[in-house]
Order: sequence, then structure tokens, then C-alpha cells
Amino acid sequence: MVMAGIICVIYLLNPDAGVLELIPDNIPIIGNLDEVAATILLLKVIKYFGWNPFGLWGKKK
Repeated sequence: MVMAGIICVIYLLNPDAGVLELIPDNIPIIGNLDEVAATILLLKVIKYFGWNPFGLWGKKK
């Protein structure tokens, strides 16, 4: 799980300026689906380790 999170962060930061793209962003509608998938996977990895990223915007108990 740690490796999946690291890969997602690297993919989303995209240090290679577009060389690492799975789906080119200039394709209409589906161009950003790879970033959406990487974001969803990263959020699941964060939640797996016990931190609720969605709790930042909820009511305080």
C-alpha cells in the first residue's frame, strides 16, 4: 500500500512534465481520467492507514 501511495503522488506531481502520462490530457473528456484514478487510489491509501482525509471538512465532535 505504501508503494501504491508513493506511485500516485509521483504520478500526480508529474515531475517529467507530461512524459509519464498514461492518457494525454488534450483528449476531450477522457484526458483527465488517469489523474482521477490516481487521486482516488491515493485517497484510499490514505484512508487505509487510518487518516480520514474527508474529516477535514466535517463537523467537529
